[in-house]
Amino acid sequence: MSARITVFQAVVRSLFWAVLPLLGFPPLMISALLMVHGLYPFFIHTQALGKWGWFEKILVTPTHHGIHHASNPQYLDKNYGDVLIVWDKLFGTFAKEDSNVKIAYGLTKPLDSHSFLWQHFHFILEIAMNFIYAKSFKQKWRVLFGKPDELDPRYRAVLERKFLKFRKEKSPPTKAIRYYVSIQSAISIFTLFAVLLFEQYFSINSLVLFSCFIIISLVNCGAILDQRRWISYLEIARGCLLFFLLYYFYPSSYTATWFISSIIIAIIYYSDIKRFYTRLLYSK
Repeated sequence: MSARITVFQAVVRSLFWAVLPLLGFPPLMISALLMVHGLYPFFIHTQALGKWGWFEKILVTPTHHGIHHASNPQYLDKNYGDVLIVWDKLFGTFAKEDSNVKIAYGLTKPLDSHSFLWQHFHFILEIAMNFIYAKSFKQKWRVLFGKPDELDPRYRAVLERKFLKFRKEKSPPTKAIRYYVSIQSAISIFTLFAVLLFEQYFSINSLVLFSCFIIISLVNCGAILDQRRWISYLEIARGCLLFFLLYYFYPSSYTATWFISSIIIAIIYYSDIKRFYTRLLYSK
């Protein structure tokens, strides 16, 4: 397995930030650090920026972080840092990229689905299943606090058969799928950054609508890559959210009439729209 944190490590990471105010650190300082900690890693998840020269000795760069996401045996459990690479060098988890070795990104055992939900929750389910079927207290303890590679990898196959059993064999993604998913991802990222940047200007209701739109868009991207046939329902949900946002910011009878008319048309011609939509995406 590639490097993944245990339940214990996740809890410790969360409690670290929660305890700092009790130790006397100003909230403004903590917020500033969280912003840096949250934004900086965004720029190291790319291959477009190349090597950073002298900064490679101090900062985590795309070159360093690419190794963290590699499944090559010599790169497993390396380069954990988000901002400063000096910590990995200090604790012996640093690995330098070997120009003779091509990096293989991803898990040592790739997931059998592009589903946004499966990618985020499969490991929790794997831990739960390992914990339930562990035969002794020692084994249960190691499931929660041991190394990730101590988990039985066979349970993932069991879970995939159970939760992905309705997924049909899919053909390679078409050009329409690649373009549409890329556009959706770009819009979702832009919307997320805009909402985070201007969060104080939005009401709680609008923030909920924006959040739902982003989440549904991400789920939709995974469903399209998996070539699911029920993506039309997600598109309808996104369309309704967009109308709700439009009506929230520009409430008028024209907006309401447009929304109701669109719903009626969608209901009447749903079968034709769904057939055209799936054929456009999935046909060669």
